[in-house]
Amino acid sequence: MDNINEILNFELFRLAEYTFKVYTLGIFILTIVVARLFLWGIKKLLFRKTTDNAVDHGSLMAIYQIIKYVIWVVALAYMMDVVGIKITVLVAGSAALLVGVGLGLQQTFNDIISGIILLSERSIKYGDVLEVDGEVVRIQQIGLRTSQGINRDSITMIIPNSLITTSKVINWSHQSLKTRFRIDVGVAYGSDVDLVLNVLKESALEHEEVKDRNQLEARLINFGNSSLDFQLLFYSENVFRIERIKSDIRRIIDRKFKENNITIPFPQVDLHIKSDNTK
Repeated sequence: MDNINEILNFELFRLAEYTFKVYTLGIFILTIVVARLFLWGIKKLLFRKTTDNAVDHGSLMAIYQIIKYVIWVVALAYMMDVVGIKITVLVAGSAALLVGVGLGLQQTFNDIISGIILLSERSIKYGDVLEVDGEVVRIQQIGLRTSQGINRDSITMIIPNSLITTSKVINWSHQSLKTRFRIDVGVAYGSDVDLVLNVLKESALEHEEVKDRNQLEARLINFGNSSLDFQLLFYSENVFRIERIKSDIRRIIDRKFKENNITIPFPQVDLHIKSDNTK
C-alpha cells in the first residue's frame, strides 16, 4: 500500500506553485474517459432508433452539441480544480488580459455567440439547405464557432456562424417540401404564343422530378428588344440539385422548339450607315 501511495504521489513536474503528480495525471485521464463515455451514452440515447418523428434529426443534433460543450467545460473546470487552480481567482487575476484578448478575438467571440444562438434557437438545423452569400449549401454540422456544409459541387465549406446570423440567408428547407422555380426563355417575334405556352408546359411535364403538375404555369412576361419573353414556373422537391433539373428541362424545351419550328432569336441590332455626299 505504501508503494502504491508513493507511486501516486510521485511528482512529475512543477509549474509555479502547482504540482503535477501521478494521481493528478490519472484523474485527468479518468475525467476525459468518463466525459467521453457520458457523451457516447447521451448520443446513443438521443439518436436511438425510434418511430417517433416528433423531434427531427437536426433538433437532436443541436441538443447534443449544447450538452457536449457543457460537459467539456465542466470537465475542464474540474481538472483545473484538481490541480489547485481556482476559476474565480484565475478570471479575477487575468481580467485585464482577458479584455485585451477579447478585443483581439472579437470576431471569434462573435462567431461563438452566433453558434450558441443557432444551437439554442434551432432556426437552422442539420440537413437544411441554405443560400448563404450567394452559395447554396446543405448543412452537415453546426459547431460552436463554425458550421460545415457541402455545396452543389460536393465541396465542403466552413462557414463562420456570424455570417449565418448577420447575413441575409435563405433557408430552402423551412417551407413545404416542394419549392417553385422558374425558367426564362425568349422566342422570335411572330411565333404562335399559345403554341409556345403549351410547349413549355409539356416540357416540364416530361421531367419526373416536377411535382404538382396541375400547378404548372407558363407566362408571356415581356415584349423584349429581340424576342417575346416567356417564363415557365414549376414545383420540385429536389432543391439542392435544382440546377440539374433546370438543365434537363431546358434541353427538353430546345428539342420541342425544334420539333415545332419555334426559333430562339439572336440579339438584333439595326445599324444605319449615312454616306457623306458633301465631297
